[in-house]
Amino acid sequence: MASFTRRDFIKSALIGIGAATVSVSLTGCGSSGSKDIASNDFTVAFDHGVASGDPLSDKVILWTRVTPQGNPSSVALTLQVSESQDFGVLLQSHQLVAQAKNDYTVKVDLSDLSANSQYFYRFVTTETHSPIGRCKTLPVNDVNQVKLAVMSCANYPAGYFHVYAEAAKRNDLDAVLHLGDYIYEYGMGGYATDNATQMGRALESDNAEEIISLNDYRLRYAKYRTDPGLQALHANTPFIAVWDDHEVCNDSYLDGAENHNEGEGEYSDRKLAALQAYYEWMPVRPMVKGQLESLYRKFEFGDLLSLYMLDTRHESRAKSLDYQNYIDPLSGQLDITGFQADLTAPTQQLLGLEQLTWLTDNMKTSSAKWQVLGQQVLMTKMMIPAELLMSLANPSAQMSAQLSELAQIKTRLIAGDPTLTVQEKARVDFTAPYNLDAWDGYPIEREVILQTAKAANKNLVVVAGDTHNAWSGKLCNTKGEVCGYEYATASVSSPGLEHYLQLSDEQALQFAEVLTLLVDDLEYANIHQRGYLTLNISKEKIESEWVFVDTVQQEQFESHSKQQELLL
Repeated sequence: MASFTRRDFIKSALIGIGAATVSVSLTGCGSSGSKDIASNDFTVAFDHGVASGDPLSDKVILWTRVTPQGNPSSVALTLQVSESQDFGVLLQSHQLVAQAKNDYTVKVDLSDLSANSQYFYRFVTTETHSPIGRCKTLPVNDVNQVKLAVMSCANYPAGYFHVYAEAAKRNDLDAVLHLGDYIYEYGMGGYATDNATQMGRALESDNAEEIISLNDYRLRYAKYRTDPGLQALHANTPFIAVWDDHEVCNDSYLDGAENHNEGEGEYSDRKLAALQAYYEWMPVRPMVKGQLESLYRKFEFGDLLSLYMLDTRHESRAKSLDYQNYIDPLSGQLDITGFQADLTAPTQQLLGLEQLTWLTDNMKTSSAKWQVLGQQVLMTKMMIPAELLMSLANPSAQMSAQLSELAQIKTRLIAGDPTLTVQEKARVDFTAPYNLDAWDGYPIEREVILQTAKAANKNLVVVAGDTHNAWSGKLCNTKGEVCGYEYATASVSSPGLEHYLQLSDEQALQFAEVLTLLVDDLEYANIHQRGYLTLNISKEKIESEWVFVDTVQQEQFESHSKQQELLL
């Protein structure tokens, strides 16, 4: 399989992706008459809304996609920006062109803005205008409070995007951190599509197969962006986004993916197509100096918060290990020595040396109160009893009794029960990583990050997505020292562990409670509800709140929340 290199991406990005973004400075002007508004000889619509993203203290990305009548090579648009929602006085009116070669998407990098300020924007023609968007720049200097929402894993056929709609009602968010799986590559009849037709969430016939080509990915984004909840959230709050695997395909790594199969062409071609569509459709700044093809980047919220958005998927990730490759087919025993050697090999990288060095150097020199890592996969050590790991691989009705037994043994162990036998202790003490596709499968780089935070006396908080479930846990180094804390968000609509294990709500609650008992570093788990996470960050503490919806399978829903508090 051909390797997808930095050189390959840079050549393509400079030719195509980067050309879609226009830099615009706000110079200030009065109200604008209709003579200053773009006109076309055909009708246009804004079927996919507007969005803002990658806010800095002085600039922000603004995005829209126009749907023209016919197939013109370009569409003329006017961007209007104002400090008021009625656009009585315009700060800027700028002429733009949406081009067919960029799928009629437009991104504007609006600069020379004031820090910690709100702006309204819209894209207009003489015939129509887009929905109104609201964006906000980042604060500087002495900052007392920041509130972030954290989301991931939105599968359109799996259910309604009530989570997006619920978050869109809020006006207290500074930004939405989207940690990936913004789309899914699967076709109808595949993963989580069972009830799609009944819900009216089926994919269109011209995009109902697994997506591979650039046009496939573009059509999939277009379908997702018709969702009213997602449109409302994009219009209301800036996104700071990063991709995970399903923006390309399942369990992807640097040079391949679990879900890229024979007959689907070169993986490098598919990856380039997927990432080009991502850059076209997402309000992200496409190129950063020195990182032309990279999406990892930093955002500063004054002296309160340094936010690092990491790429644990497509930048440098080595293929994750598989327990099956270390099991002797004759004895059925795990080759622990070989497994540990490969797990800790220098080549088993998640971030890669360049990104890891960038992160640790910035963490060391940051003067912000909090260091927050926005990334995809769980960093908390999810070490579970080895026998339970085997049961999870092949769940059965006997697992409930097994969980009860393990919970009783662990409770007795914690209480110091002297009657515990060696065999009983071994059942809970002999543990193994639950998910080798997460940081547990890449422990060396994790240890570097944790040791860096510990040595520099930094307040480290990690946020994660990917698992479809809500978690929080301690981040401990190999010495057992607490170096930080992690909060993971539930999914927007993708099914969680309860679906895989076929658990009722009551059983899922019990299972989550047992997990927090058996996994030493795990402090909270919700494995059966969809939702999002908020972090209310001040200089003294971080207040976390998971907001859950009771269903994504019905049009009507209710929400409730769960809070935690992390004090300095």
